[in-house]
Amino acid sequence: MSIEKVPVTIITGFLGAGKTTLVRHLMQNPQGRRLAILVNEFGDLGIDGDILKGCADADCPEDAIVELTNGCLCCTVADDFVPTIAALLGRAQPPDHILIETSGLALPKPLLKAFDWPDLRSRITVDGVIAVADAEAVASGRFAPDLAAIARQRLADSSVDHDTPLGEVFEDQVACADIVILNKADLVDPDRLARARGIVQAESPRSIPVLEATEGRIDPRVVLGLGAAAENDLAARPSHHEDHDAHDHDDFETLVVTLPSEASAEAIVVRMETIARDHQVLRAKGYVAVAGKPMRLLVQGVGCRVRAQFDRPWRSDEQRLSRIVVIGERGIDRDAIAAVLTG
Repeated sequence: MSIEKVPVTIITGFLGAGKTTLVRHLMQNPQGRRLAILVNEFGDLGIDGDILKGCADADCPEDAIVELTNGCLCCTVADDFVPTIAALLGRAQPPDHILIETSGLALPKPLLKAFDWPDLRSRITVDGVIAVADAEAVASGRFAPDLAAIARQRLADSSVDHDTPLGEVFEDQVACADIVILNKADLVDPDRLARARGIVQAESPRSIPVLEATEGRIDPRVVLGLGAAAENDLAARPSHHEDHDAHDHDDFETLVVTLPSEASAEAIVVRMETIARDHQVLRAKGYVAVAGKPMRLLVQGVGCRVRAQFDRPWRSDEQRLSRIVVIGERGIDRDAIAAVLTG
């Protein structure tokens, strides 16, 4: 048995930034590594793991892609995280490198602290933390507060807390990162891209690379093999939740909506745009059975931007079931959202 630790790359980033797209790119370009993938979804219905299993190959077989949907990894260390890692390392052909795709709502630092568990520390090391950010969203200041409004509020009430839940998530992800990837760079002009870069650099407590990418395409040699040993470098990665052993996910909630059979692709895209515009939905994604089509339609929405593509044929052993996972801040109108999606 080798005493060399297996490197782990944590891929974090806000909802819809392109984490799964980046993981899929790394799977297709493993640079001779045998990979294993651990995907942590927010909510009970996993989508991303299924997307990645469609890319399985000899370097990353389908049974080396594990999806956990029953809670945040850092909150279920003993029950889920440790046994899952142990099972991956115990494979007949153990991985050379493990990729962990966190939930889009996850705070990465509590997960880093989990690597201090005795059962893990001697066997794996955090090679690096990669934060993926949506260049267009960041350029629009979507995760930064209105500084002028905050200043006015503070003059009136010094107890006002300027940090919104979404802002805290974004700031923690950037603060923990060894590299930030500004994904979807093709959707913004050079000035807005520079603005996004400036926002990220202002949030980072350290000088780190901020790289641009489209469709998650980036040289694996840049993001794998960093040797950061991030579990030993926690002090340099500040968090809004330093004083808490666990953190609360009650700021967000999920809803799974089953659609009427054989929905129209065009209608689903319009409905997803509507719930984002009218009901402040952060993220929506799922699979749809389209009338007359043997292929499964993958739909993914980030705010009002919705993408739809046929990803693979429906298998003979699976039900042609259309379901959409919706994620929003606490208090979303679940009935109204379901009514829009079901038509």
